[in-house]
Amino acid sequence: QVQLIESGGGLVQAGGSLRLSCAASGRTFSVYAMGWFRQGPGKEREIVAAISWSGGNTYYADSVKGRFTISRDNAKNTVYLQMNSLKPEDTAVYYCATADRGYIATRPASYDYWGQGTQVTVSS
Repeated sequence: QVQLIESGGGLVQAGGSLRLSCAASGRTFSVYAMGWFRQGPGKEREIVAAISWSGGNTYYADSVKGRFTISRDNAKNTVYLQMNSLKPEDTAVYYCATADRGYIATRPASYDYWGQGTQVTVSS
């Protein structure tokens, strides 16, 4: 049984930082791409960042480029999202997901397992 457990969300002031973690189990983590998505109030789920199986390739949504960094530690079966210079518009539930392939995918349909999500709230 595949499990993805996110942690690290919380309340932070604009300009602050948070680091999200996603611990995976039940799958050979190191052969699959991973992604972070978010869903704000009244909005559709959108991709934030993705990373290939090796960590050698990454993708970022335009809205977070230069502020967020995705990374992974295959020895720990964990993917991270470092979020700096947070803005109120980053407020959302953040989800990690594992793709059905090793290379980067940006569409939610390409991800077959999802975590429960962690709330990130950025106050102005």
